[in-house]
Amino acid sequence: MGELSTGLRQATAAVHERAHHSTYMAALLDGRLPLSAYTLLAEQYLAIYGALEAAGDALAADPVAGPFVIDELRRVPALRRDVPALGGSVDAPRTLPATETYVARLSEAATDAPVFVAHHYIRYLGDLAGGQVVGKMLERTYGLTGPGALFYDFAALGSPSRFRARYRALLDAAPWDEIEQRRVMDEAVRGFELNIAVFDELAEATGLPAAA
Repeated sequence: MGELSTGLRQATAAVHERAHHSTYMAALLDGRLPLSAYTLLAEQYLAIYGALEAAGDALAADPVAGPFVIDELRRVPALRRDVPALGGSVDAPRTLPATETYVARLSEAATDAPVFVAHHYIRYLGDLAGGQVVGKMLERTYGLTGPGALFYDFAALGSPSRFRARYRALLDAAPWDEIEQRRVMDEAVRGFELNIAVFDELAEATGLPAAA
């Protein structure tokens, strides 16, 4: 078996690039969208992370998935403060059809450790890295600090580089054979595709073309 962390990075490189350069994300990072367009994204994240963290709670006692359930990573508490500050609804978030599809897959992860770890990897490590760029954009473009931008505050984790090293060690310590490792990598690619579908619908909802 090879190192899972390396395999994941290589398997998702192309689809990761597509997600990063989606029309919606490009417009958001360029500061070309109204704040309401970011509010809609935050509402999608509330649904997505609600499902992912519920799956984590269901797998907390699992010997392989359990170590990935790290309280300092949880984003739902931040999102429950961010969404109302942005003018959205916590109790009735406006979830797009692609988000509902994504949430349904995340709900299935609650009984499948490799699937859970795949989605956990692409979401949280992405937030910890590229998400910091979005956090800076929120302050620069909309003047947002504190509630409204808490989703990107990972101060509780300490050093991001040390945490990433710890996370890669968890991935590489998972006792999965080559077949199970391939399942994790394939699911991570699927997770990016689900995320891209959400970005495409966000682009349409905010009046942008769906593809760059």
